[in-house]
Amino acid sequence: MKKHMNLRLTVVALGMIGGGYLATAQIEIIENIQPGNTKPIPVSLSGFTGEAAEVIQFDLYVQGFSFTTPDIAQYLISGSNNGNLVGRATDRFNKSTLVNQSYTGASLRRQAHAFVEDFLLAIGRKGLDPAKKIAFKVDTGANSEIYIADFDGHNAQAITHDNAIVAAPSWVHGRLALCYTSYRLGNPDIFLHDLSTGQRQAIARYSGLNTSAAPSPDGRRVAMILSKSGSPDVFVMDAGGGNLKQLTTTREDESSPCWSPDNQWICFATKINERRSLCKVSASGGPVQRLSTSGVSNPSEPDWSPDGKWIVFTAQMGGFEICVVPAAGGTATVLVSGEDPSWSPNSRTVVFARRSGGSRRLSLLDVPTKQVKDVSRISGSNSQPSWAK
Repeated sequence: MKKHMNLRLTVVALGMIGGGYLATAQIEIIENIQPGNTKPIPVSLSGFTGEAAEVIQFDLYVQGFSFTTPDIAQYLISGSNNGNLVGRATDRFNKSTLVNQSYTGASLRRQAHAFVEDFLLAIGRKGLDPAKKIAFKVDTGANSEIYIADFDGHNAQAITHDNAIVAAPSWVHGRLALCYTSYRLGNPDIFLHDLSTGQRQAIARYSGLNTSAAPSPDGRRVAMILSKSGSPDVFVMDAGGGNLKQLTTTREDESSPCWSPDNQWICFATKINERRSLCKVSASGGPVQRLSTSGVSNPSEPDWSPDGKWIVFTAQMGGFEICVVPAAGGTATVLVSGEDPSWSPNSRTVVFARRSGGSRRLSLLDVPTKQVKDVSRISGSNSQPSWAK
């Protein structure tokens, strides 16, 4: 069964009174939006120049808007950026002013991000929250390092300087902290790194593989893949270490655990009868349940949307494809070529890696419209992004 993303629209009903019109009621219409098959919302943009115009266009495009002339647009967006940014947004149909604001006290880029956030809030949408960073791996020849950046790729900074292989960064929810795997001590160990203090500690240094750490949404536990029992299996432990519990016991290669937003389930990739599949298991232990991804094959790298409704994942079908499926399983929708998907806080936009000229670069995808924009690239091959929640 296909599910749809919901877009809430408000329409004003008008009644004729004495030759004039009077608003009499507001009718709410719930429009079903099918992932990958939704038309973008047309807006016009005027008055902004340079970096401000670039940021506003980028932010709107990766959240499902397209650009057109004022006589066709649903929303009229205008302003200026002579010094500080002034932004205005109007609904062309009901003539209402949605935003009329001057932005000060930050860089022009931050001001432009803030204006887009205010516009989205005014139309009842959750934005991307510029304070939420993305973490990702940057290959540096034979080794790699973990970086963080704004969601558009700007203001990037290296977090590790291990001169070793590092991989699979994942944000601790609600904190400026990351979990990731590093070979800096000669073995693939999992580290917890507090970016606000610079302190980091190894929380999983078992024999064999320690990887794919995924902190729970409540911050209390970490799911991970360990091979200490002979094959890579899903384990869960307390966030600071301790109370390690094995959740799967197979001879297959489990990978890429992720949490449901209610902290109750862990979704992961595995093999069943030699075919790669997505499964889930209770975070407290129990039977493994398979999730249907009808229409695609070889699913891996799942990520559960913050609103709990969707799982985005990579399918390998000749090449790598980003797909989405209802969280309960069902018919999957192929969205775009790429891998390593991670949801944004708004459960609409996804950051992923796409292959380009022998390396990989990060891009943002609007799931309903399939609109894609590359983010500003860091030198080297960029992959395995994680979006802070």
